[in-house]
Amino acid sequence: MNTAQFTPAGTMTAEDLGRIHLIGVGGVGMSGLARLFLTRGLPVSGSELREWPSLAGLRALGGTIHMSHEASNLDGVDTVVYSSAIPQDHLEMVEARRRGLRVLHRSEALAAAMTGRATVAVAGTHGKTTTTSMVTMVLQQAGTDPSFVIGGEISEVGSGAHHGTGEYFVVEADESDRSFLIYRPYVSIITNIEADHLNTYGDLANLEATFAEFARLTDPEGFIITCADDPGGRRLAETLRAEGRRVWTYGESADADLKLSGMASSAQGVRYLAEIEGRSLGEIRLPVPGRHMGLNSASAVLATYLLGLPVAAAEAALGAFPGVRRRFERKGVADGVLVYDEYAYHPTSMTLALQTLREVAGEGRLIVVFQPYRLYRTRDLQAEIAAALGIADELVLLEVFGPGELRQPGEGSAALLSVVPLPADRKVFVEAWDDVPAEVARRARPGDVVVTMGAPPISLMGDQLLDALLARSGDAAAIGTGVDPDGAAATAG
Repeated sequence: MNTAQFTPAGTMTAEDLGRIHLIGVGGVGMSGLARLFLTRGLPVSGSELREWPSLAGLRALGGTIHMSHEASNLDGVDTVVYSSAIPQDHLEMVEARRRGLRVLHRSEALAAAMTGRATVAVAGTHGKTTTTSMVTMVLQQAGTDPSFVIGGEISEVGSGAHHGTGEYFVVEADESDRSFLIYRPYVSIITNIEADHLNTYGDLANLEATFAEFARLTDPEGFIITCADDPGGRRLAETLRAEGRRVWTYGESADADLKLSGMASSAQGVRYLAEIEGRSLGEIRLPVPGRHMGLNSASAVLATYLLGLPVAAAEAALGAFPGVRRRFERKGVADGVLVYDEYAYHPTSMTLALQTLREVAGEGRLIVVFQPYRLYRTRDLQAEIAAALGIADELVLLEVFGPGELRQPGEGSAALLSVVPLPADRKVFVEAWDDVPAEVARRARPGDVVVTMGAPPISLMGDQLLDALLARSGDAAAIGTGVDPDGAAATAG
C-alpha cells in the first residue's frame, strides 16, 4: 500500500470524527480501536460477519454491532474506518464514498486519538504485541494511567485498549502496510527487523529503510530503543547514531546500553540480571518462559529508566506479567493434554515459540495445529516455516488463511506439508476445519502439549480441541486451568 494514501498525524482529535463506524470491527486491531473510542464516550458502530469474542464487550460498552455488511449500516455515520484487510470495493467503502463521508484507515483514526499525548510506539517484525503490553503494564504500575491500543489483549486486563487520563499513549505500530509512518512518537521501540511483508517492501533492504524512516519521525526530545542482539536492530542503531539521533540499545551483547546477563528460561518463566551505565538494576523475573520474552521485557525496562520512572515499577509489573492472549495463551487441560494458543506465523517467532513450548512439554510430545497466514508469506518463506514446524513431534496442518489472495498452482499448505521434515505418519493436512478436533484427539496422549498456531481464525480452535479431548475421556473434571499435568503451575497465561 502506498503511504501517500494516509494522512500524517496532525491536529485532528477523536472527537472530531463524530459518529464512527468500523468495517470488520471484530478483528483484534479494529475491536481495540472501537473499545478506545467507546471508553472515550464516542458513538461507535461496526459491521462483522462472524461472532468474534470481542464483540460482546463492545456491545456492553454501548457499541452497535451489525452482523452483516449493508449500506444502511452507515445511516447517521460521520466517519468510516477500515483496515488494510478491507478491499476498496467493499460495499460499505463504496457507499461511504458515495455519501461523501470521511473515510480513514485504522492508523489514521488511531493517530487522531493520540493527538495531545506523548506516544510510545512499539514496532518490529516480532514481539510487538507482547512488548506493547509490557510497556503498558509498567506505565500502569508507575501510576501514569496511560491510554493504549494493542494488537492483542493483556490476559489480566482482558482488553487491548483503554482511554487513560495520563500523558502517555502506548500503541503497537504496524509496519505491514507502511501505515506506521503517519505516527509521530515521543518514544520509538523497534524490537527487531527481519524479512516479512515482502509483498509490500520487495526486499529486506527496503524494509530496513522504512523502519529507519519510522524511527526518524521520533520527537528530537524523545528517544529510540532497539535490540543490540538483532542484526537489523543493530544496523538501524548504527545508522541513526551516525545521524546524531538519540538511540539506546538492550540485549546480551557486550556493547548494549542495557546489558542483560545470566538469562535463564524454564517452564516456570525467565529471569536475567540488568545493568545500565555501570549501575545494576537487579534481577528481572517474568512468569512466562522464553528468551525472546526476556528481550521484550528488557525494552520496557529501558524505556522506564529513560522516562525517569521508578525501575521498581518495571520489576513489579514484569514479575506479575500474565501474558497476552494468543501469545502462549494457556487454554486448559483435558484428559491429561495441555492446550495452548499462539499467534506466531513468521518462521523466527514460530521457532522461538515452539522451542519454548518444548520446554513446557518436558517428557511429553509437542503437537502443532498450524494455519499458515497469507499465501505470499507461505510461498516466500516456505523452507523456513517448514524448518520451524519440524521442531514439533506431530503436525496437523490447515489450509492457508489468505483473505483476498488468489492461490496459484503449487501454492498452499499441500506444498508446505511436503517439505516439513517430519515422517509421513507424523504430519497430516486436514482440509475441513470440523475434522481437526477429532484428528488431534486421535493423536494426542496424556502428557502431550498441543498448540494451535498461526492465522487469527485458529484462535477459535482451542476450545473445540478441549471439548474433543474431554469427550474421549468421558470425565467432566478433566479440564483444568490451574496445574499442568506434571504438577508445574500454569504460567504462560
